[in-house]
Amino acid sequence: MIKLAYIQCPTGISGDMCLGALVSLGVPVEYLIEKLNSLGIEDEYKLWVELVQRNGQQATKVHVESLHNSDRSEGHHYHHYRYLREIEQIILKAKLPAKAQAWSLAVFRRLAIAEGAVHGISPDEVHFHEVGATDAIVDIVGTCLGLDWLGIDTNEQGFPWLYCSPFPTGGGTVHAAHGQIAVPVPAVLKLWEMRNCPVYSNGIERELVTPTGAAIATTLAVNFGPPPPMTLQKVGLGAGCWHLPLANILRLWLGETTKQPPQMIADSSIVSAVATSSLPLETISVLETQIDDLSPQAIAYVSDALFAAGAVDVFTQSIGMKKSRPGILLTVICHPENLSKCEAVLFRETTTLGIRRLTQQRVILEREIQSVETEYGAVRVKVAWTKQADRKVINNVQPEYEDCAELAKKHDIPWREIHRIVLQNWYLQHT
Repeated sequence: MIKLAYIQCPTGISGDMCLGALVSLGVPVEYLIEKLNSLGIEDEYKLWVELVQRNGQQATKVHVESLHNSDRSEGHHYHHYRYLREIEQIILKAKLPAKAQAWSLAVFRRLAIAEGAVHGISPDEVHFHEVGATDAIVDIVGTCLGLDWLGIDTNEQGFPWLYCSPFPTGGGTVHAAHGQIAVPVPAVLKLWEMRNCPVYSNGIERELVTPTGAAIATTLAVNFGPPPPMTLQKVGLGAGCWHLPLANILRLWLGETTKQPPQMIADSSIVSAVATSSLPLETISVLETQIDDLSPQAIAYVSDALFAAGAVDVFTQSIGMKKSRPGILLTVICHPENLSKCEAVLFRETTTLGIRRLTQQRVILEREIQSVETEYGAVRVKVAWTKQADRKVINNVQPEYEDCAELAKKHDIPWREIHRIVLQNWYLQHT
């Protein structure tokens, strides 16, 4: 049997409506609060639940109330903007269940791609305004936690077997950080475009689909349209804020099937994020420039200056350039917040006239530095691992080069012998 779910959103979708439907299906509020508290932002919001009526139907309303509203005074408004990398770090440090972590990262990555496309900037430069405020983090992570708690099965690419109905377009205008904008707002339109989503008008002139709701659905749903064949087990009802001509309720169907569900719409932009995000994921900046008129003696100095400016790694490659000149390709890897400082070093210390910028994702192994005692002295050892179930699986153990070199010189022993002894002692202590 395959457990799957279907989002029916006749009056649209938002993050709090998703949370309401999940709580209605039985996801414990206490569980959500416990896991969300691990994000380290519990002093920014209050989460509470109530049963409400929408056109004579009872549904669950989840409130994510900002605790900064009281900080507002006349002429002053509280704003807490976050960049994608900050949000990713919040999620990664929370040690959420693996699926919930992977899905949350993928939703925010898709949202940043859409916002960046709208504003003509890279995803990592996006200011998350309303979309990236605390309530959106709670809505997105909470929804992913709830879907994981329900035990919805996943396909081979790590996506939940989650389906979604066509989206109502809504209408009118809303006030946002950039002024009055038409509904659907640009980020929602871009998210729909990225997945070729089916849309229609139900005649209601309000903002029915929020960027948060659209990001959740367009990231995690494997297909859009009518419900897939299933044996229906339970339906969760999540209430929206507005009283509308139609009952403002998102309905989340939970069921099972014995047959392979319809295949997902291919969407490679999030497959890698979901497939690899069981490992820590971070955004990284890459700077590249080729040089054919700089003394090789300067490269070592430039490298040291780049590391001092915050570079994670610096390396060169021999290349052939125009007019058959030999040159080097100088590559710098750094975190986005250190990009400007590293660029300044390259322009100051090299002869380059231009630098290429790239933004990439990288997965990294968990690691720590341990100390190993040998008969010649102590050596630091870098130990890297992955988590499988409730245990650590060691992937790599490497003695620090400088420590081995120092002992080798001090005792007139080959470096390779020191290296061998350190590894031997480490494994003797840990096996």
